[in-house]
Amino acid sequence: MSSLSFPFSSCALRSLQLEAEELRRWEIRKRIGRIAVRPSLHIQPPPRAPQQPPCLCTDPLIHSALFSGNLDILKEYLAAEHSANLLVPTREHDLRWSSEQTGIWSLTYEEELTCPLYITASRGYIDCLQLLLRKGADVDFAPSGETALHGACENSQTECVRALLSYGANPNAECQEGLFPLHHCKTSESYHCAKLLLQYGAYINNQTEDEGLTPLHVAARHGLLENVDLYLRHGATIDKRDVQGETPLIVACSQPQSPTELERYHQVCQRLIQGGANIKARDNDQQSPLHLACKSANPQVVEMLLAHGAEVNTMSYSGNTAMQNILQVTSYKLQNQPEVIVRALLNHGAVRVWPGALIKVLRYCYSSPRTVEVLLNTYSKLKGTEDWAEAVPEEEQRKHPRFFQSVFSLSRSPRSLQHLCRCALRYHLEGRLAQSLPRLPLPPSLLQFLQLRFEGVLY
Repeated sequence: MSSLSFPFSSCALRSLQLEAEELRRWEIRKRIGRIAVRPSLHIQPPPRAPQQPPCLCTDPLIHSALFSGNLDILKEYLAAEHSANLLVPTREHDLRWSSEQTGIWSLTYEEELTCPLYITASRGYIDCLQLLLRKGADVDFAPSGETALHGACENSQTECVRALLSYGANPNAECQEGLFPLHHCKTSESYHCAKLLLQYGAYINNQTEDEGLTPLHVAARHGLLENVDLYLRHGATIDKRDVQGETPLIVACSQPQSPTELERYHQVCQRLIQGGANIKARDNDQQSPLHLACKSANPQVVEMLLAHGAEVNTMSYSGNTAMQNILQVTSYKLQNQPEVIVRALLNHGAVRVWPGALIKVLRYCYSSPRTVEVLLNTYSKLKGTEDWAEAVPEEEQRKHPRFFQSVFSLSRSPRSLQHLCRCALRYHLEGRLAQSLPRLPLPPSLLQFLQLRFEGVLY
């Protein structure tokens, strides 16, 4: 009975569709080859034709040998079977509806097909891998969509990469998702894998199919200084753009960074700038490296970009400047020292916050008193209101009583003469602060005061 002659429910129609898909998959498996059952080790099977298609292996003993790297069992199997090209079903974590011959539908784990070469290479079983290669395993066989070389690079198995390449593996093989082996070099341990790939002719500027990422983008995203340096020495295009319009420098600046990762990404950005990266490049949202370094709250990268001439007051499509970006993330980037970024931006000519919006700064940045301090110290005249005290929780006021008392007292007393002189000099040098202040013949303590030194109190 067909779905055209009977009013099936949507669930029943879906079941029929899934059953048809299952039948199609079964037919494909039948065309690929027979189902292999573990042969008796005492009976020598007849020799196979050299071009026999790979067969589907369902023997749990062989599966266990491959996934555990049991070389002895693998030797026995290959001695009996004379075939190193097998299809091995593996289970994924995702569930799907499937139907067995009984017609009962149930949730089962999705299955994918892989091969012995991929299993052993991705797990670093070099002895098993070399045995398979000597037995004639197809070095570029990719039933799962990825070759063994992809798997070895993804797991940073250098010796396996070396063995595969020496047996003729294609260093420019594209997987089903449009990635090349170099794109799988995502850890610091993968440096030697990348080096081998380039020695065997991997293209340095290959881009992924969906995102348009080059290997340099991937290395920058993961903060891999050695890989970045390697790719640049092999002629990687420094300002290649992905589909989002991002250059490798923009990618490196945009990555979320914990305090322990700040120095690593600083070194990556420094190397890219030394290699000629455009610090004024914009992505599709008109965000520059400076915008994104402020979002990720990396003080060293921000100061480096400013020192190389980054434009401090340009706006993205959303209307945000670099200053707005850092103020938006200050409360949950405290360990990254956002106050250092705010000070650097102000010392390089960033437009100050409109005085009427300072209450928002208090409301969202009170957990970083130094950020509030450095912002308020750029005004010569500033009158606080009662709303300011209400914007700061009492608990925070108790943590920093001296500072917040000095903030709230702005409504009752003028700023000190020393502060007024600082504001007058900064106003006179506006637009040239970063270049002019260090050249003035001033004592270090006075110079630091002019550059908005943190003091923990307002005068």
